[in-house]
Amino acid sequence: MDDVIGFINDIFWSYILIYGLLAIGLFFTFRLGFVQFRMFPEMFRTVLGRGEADRAGITPFQALCTSLASRVGTGNIAGVAVAIHLGGPGAVFWMWMVALVGMATAYAESTLAQLYKTRNENGEYRGGPAFYMAKGLNAPWAGVIFSVCLILVFGLVFNAVQANSIAEAMEGAFGVPKLWVGFALAVATAVVIFGGIRQVARVAQVVVPFMALAYLLVALYVVAINLSEVPATLMHIVASAFGLEAAAGGVAGAMLNGVKRGLFSNEAGMGSAPNIAAVATPDPHHPSSQGLVQALGVFIDTLLVCTATALIILLSGAMTPGSELTGTPLTQAAMREHIGSAGDWFVAVAILFFAFTSIIGNYSYAENAMVFLRLGNRVGIAALRLGTVAMVIWGAYESVTTVFNAADASMGLMATVNIIAIGLLSGTVVKLTADYTAQRKAGKRPEFHLADFPELKAGVDVEIWSRRH
Repeated sequence: MDDVIGFINDIFWSYILIYGLLAIGLFFTFRLGFVQFRMFPEMFRTVLGRGEADRAGITPFQALCTSLASRVGTGNIAGVAVAIHLGGPGAVFWMWMVALVGMATAYAESTLAQLYKTRNENGEYRGGPAFYMAKGLNAPWAGVIFSVCLILVFGLVFNAVQANSIAEAMEGAFGVPKLWVGFALAVATAVVIFGGIRQVARVAQVVVPFMALAYLLVALYVVAINLSEVPATLMHIVASAFGLEAAAGGVAGAMLNGVKRGLFSNEAGMGSAPNIAAVATPDPHHPSSQGLVQALGVFIDTLLVCTATALIILLSGAMTPGSELTGTPLTQAAMREHIGSAGDWFVAVAILFFAFTSIIGNYSYAENAMVFLRLGNRVGIAALRLGTVAMVIWGAYESVTTVFNAADASMGLMATVNIIAIGLLSGTVVKLTADYTAQRKAGKRPEFHLADFPELKAGVDVEIWSRRH
């Protein structure tokens, strides 16, 4: 079984997804007229908004924070270190490139999630890739496959992975037994997720800005005390990316590891973040506005947080030729060079915050999938919540490679289905983008009017999108 799962993962992650996610990102970048660059200032306006009165959804800022809760995880600390160890400093450059094209993909998939959202039995907004597969493509079977994979991966197994990272960090830095960490983490997780997606969003909008700002401030401190070395470090990153300087892994290694880390970290095209994008009340009231919010999420995750980790490592001198130091230990060693022994506990606390918010963010995605599968009743949601808490305890204490590899295979299938779906629905994204842009150019506050798009009425919730704001 291990060999079969390993073969499937090799096909997905070495061929289909690496090239597929890059291709779809480039496709949307060109087809949408470089939307991530020309509408970059608009992204900030759509996050802040003016406060819509519609209480069926969460705010755009809460949606951004919840998606960042999932995106910004241990990969931003350990994963970046692994990429640099394997691919050299040039890997950072390719992380930047994949994030820039990934912003267009994130915009497209979250715009579609907004358009095809619906309401659950409590009148709250729910949606995501499964919904636009079923309603936009008339392929509910694809939505079922996607939802099952999403629940398995984000609702259960990946939360065990995050719990394991927290337990190892706490044990290594403070000597706390893993099992005790697991129980404490399970209690904290239960307190949040048993309040539902709204509770997750409320916690995320407080914790995520705090953790991201604290991490970035430390990175800025590192840059400030090493300011004279920063230009040379940035030139080293670019030169290594193109083989102008000798580096571990060469050009191919830098590109492969940078692309992989960028894709895995920002999740653009994976179909995860659209699940929370659909839950938001867009402000302005147009599907494209929430697409812009989630494009900004990719920028923050990779171009800010991942770059912060990269600079902390590269400015430290901790990565010496021939060293086997990688992952979290490399980041900790780098922090020790900058702030002394406090570096170990700072990284451990950062992992605690990054991984915990990933757990609650991942849960919010799975709840949406339960609604699509018509399991969003009290019994179904309670089972999901209990399963999530159980996986947190189990993950903190155990590490079963086969299960984690199976989750990777499921996520590979999930992402592949999503890439195909958003590609087929790209025409709809183009129409919505043109409508939003035209209204903004005319000096209007963009607002989506379903009557202007009669061809979309068959799959769109008329009640949600027909009323004017």
